[in-house]
Amino acid sequence: MEASTHTVTNQAPPLLGYDVFTSDRALTEAVGRHLAPDLLAEAREELALLGRASGSAQVREWGEQANGNPPRLRTHDRYGHRIDEVEFHPAWHRLLGRSVSAGLTHAWDRPGGHVRRAAGFLVVSQAEAGHGCPLSMTHAAVPALRAEPELAAVWEPAALSHVYERELRPVAEKPGALLGMAMTEKQGGSDVRANTTEARPLAADGEYVLTGHKWFCSAPMSDAFLVLAQAPAGLTCFLVPRVLADGSRNAFAIQRLKDKLGNRSNASAEVEFDGTTWAHRVGEEGRGIRTIMGMVAATRLDCVLGSAALMRQAVAQAVHHASYRSAFGGPLVEKPLMRNVLADLALESEAATVLGMRLAAAYDVAGTEGGSDADRERALLRIAVPAAKYWVTKRCVPVAAEALECLGGNGYVEESGMPRLLRESPLNSVWEGSGNVQALDVVRALRTEPAALDALLREVGAARGADHRLDRAIRGLLVELADLEGIEARARRLTERLALVLQGALLVRWAPPGVADAFCAARLGGDGGAAFGTLPHTLDLRALVERARVEV
Repeated sequence: MEASTHTVTNQAPPLLGYDVFTSDRALTEAVGRHLAPDLLAEAREELALLGRASGSAQVREWGEQANGNPPRLRTHDRYGHRIDEVEFHPAWHRLLGRSVSAGLTHAWDRPGGHVRRAAGFLVVSQAEAGHGCPLSMTHAAVPALRAEPELAAVWEPAALSHVYERELRPVAEKPGALLGMAMTEKQGGSDVRANTTEARPLAADGEYVLTGHKWFCSAPMSDAFLVLAQAPAGLTCFLVPRVLADGSRNAFAIQRLKDKLGNRSNASAEVEFDGTTWAHRVGEEGRGIRTIMGMVAATRLDCVLGSAALMRQAVAQAVHHASYRSAFGGPLVEKPLMRNVLADLALESEAATVLGMRLAAAYDVAGTEGGSDADRERALLRIAVPAAKYWVTKRCVPVAAEALECLGGNGYVEESGMPRLLRESPLNSVWEGSGNVQALDVVRALRTEPAALDALLREVGAARGADHRLDRAIRGLLVELADLEGIEARARRLTERLALVLQGALLVRWAPPGVADAFCAARLGGDGGAAFGTLPHTLDLRALVERARVEV
């Protein structure tokens, strides 16, 4: 007979069965703001469908299964043949298939494509973040492939396809394909100019064989990879397919899969090229970094979006818990200090979402044919993407940790889902260049591309006069920018200020007055502490928390 000693009460129900997109006010407003009116109805319908799926018990279970059953490397088949394949739990394929079919690798040359894709990426990443890697790599490979029209004609349609097919076959036989990337090596890391992988030309134009290694290969189960290697004229970009046109396997030895802190559902690998690995040049010899930078910039924006997604999910879980949990005589959400913590977390989450979506909208304009608007948006992206990548990804870890703490001891238990968010939270600050790399890239843009600073100042200038704290922060930023002496040592300080001013300007222009007021007070006006939960008590904290609440 089952013993009964107590009744379980005062527990928050699981946050399931809700629309991840429609319940996110900051995101839905951004989509409405940045999409043309004739695209809105269709986009909202698609995103709501994706949002309901991502908030469903079924898809959340797939996320748990994919993380609980990490991928496995199979180097050989039963007969001893080298195959170098990665096996995933069926839940991984279900998640990836759903996201590919939703068009999350299809943004380039699609009307409003980047805004629609960014919103979808933000939604699905809340259900399971790891499968965002192959989505991001495949999406971002397109601009690099276009440096070689012959390759783009074959691979671009497969990358933009809404069909997911996991089997490795020649690309001509597949309705859709995924692409990965392999840049860094043991001895160099982010300093890719130190790469030693050698590319030896073959007789056919554009064809080479590679000898060397890659310390980090993203999404090693993909159909092809963009790889940097040293050709006779210097560092060059190459496309390395897993299966050659005749159906034979390319020499692509996966040495091992990385045992990572988080991102457990996704595979990252070390790979070797044995001197017979066939590759096709992408772009000019010696211009590999320039060729691949289009891919890197796009994946950096996905780092911003992925961190914004993690923050949004962490805040949604914290507010949900506090709304149902009672302590010390009433609901936690009604306690002034807890309300301050939740409001502060919500503010950080909204600022990240608004900035990420603004940059996605810039990509849509930058991709149009010429014109001053397109030129200005391209210039804005050059400086704003690394600044946003630096700041937003760094804010993700403290947001996830504080949100976990809102659940108390329950949040420290795996079943709550909060530890998974916390383990995932540092990833995007490391991936595609860590903090110093981003800060130095901002400095490089300031030194070499005057149009980038002009575009940034025009963007923040659109909000001048609306809030005295923002105006003062803009003046302070201009003072910093006027003196480039010793700028490298203070590059982080400058990049942080730049990102905060940009977030503040966007919120002043587009967010509800209460949100903008709180951000300017705490982030720009100095009326906030180093920890979350230190907003001025005179603000309308209840409204901030209600805006972040998910109705189930």
